[in-house]
Amino acid sequence: MASSNPAFSRNPAFAAPGTVAAAKTLSDAELQDLYNAPSAGSQDTNRMSYEDTIAKTALSFGILVVAAAIGWFLTPVLGILPAMLGAIVGLVLGLVNSFKKQPSAPLILAYAAFEGLFVGGISMIFETTWPGVVLQATLATLVVVGVTLALFASGKIRASKKATKIFLIAMIGYLLFSLVNVVMMVTGATDNAFGLRSQEVFGIPLGLIIGVLAVIMAAYSLVLDFDFIQRGVNNRADRKYGWSGAFGIMVTVVWLYVELLRLFAISRN
Repeated sequence: MASSNPAFSRNPAFAAPGTVAAAKTLSDAELQDLYNAPSAGSQDTNRMSYEDTIAKTALSFGILVVAAAIGWFLTPVLGILPAMLGAIVGLVLGLVNSFKKQPSAPLILAYAAFEGLFVGGISMIFETTWPGVVLQATLATLVVVGVTLALFASGKIRASKKATKIFLIAMIGYLLFSLVNVVMMVTGATDNAFGLRSQEVFGIPLGLIIGVLAVIMAAYSLVLDFDFIQRGVNNRADRKYGWSGAFGIMVTVVWLYVELLRLFAISRN
């Protein structure tokens, strides 16, 4: 006798003897449909994923490259203005994005645009003075990023507390040196093209030594970026933090490129 309780009558376990098989067949079909259905993506779960973070990173770099092309072509007409505008606004947006508790896609994409303007402008200036240096810096940047990613993906290199502490100390020293160097160049305390970086230590330009150390620091910064993304995905962080991963990689890659650009230019001298 069939139950009059709707909760039971809809459950195959409580169906009449003649309907159990049909209900069981329907259940098997539903299970098969579920098995054949595509797995839930980041849009369905609203969780951070590698694919979604890669897409956000690609979009950010796409905007950066387009803006860099604009800065490249505007520099012969407007001089250093595009690079200065991009550097100042990019620095402000970079600080805002770094200290925001919640990532903002519009602000990160705006940072990509102004940072691209800076990269394009400074690249044209360097290329005019040292022809071929932009191609060298670009290829070297791709190699460093590719090798670092491969080593991280294979598990041969990982972020550690000790290495991160050394990195932070080195970063503070690097920032202080850069600040002093900029002040000396602006005030005219040094008239060298690269300021203190042009000074020689045992016949080697200080800029080459600082540049190599900066490239190593930038490579480790990439490891920290990859580690952040990996932990975010494993901990099922909110999908929006994919923008934080994209922002971190973009900041590091731009820093790496500029350091290599300057490194190759100093080596030409």
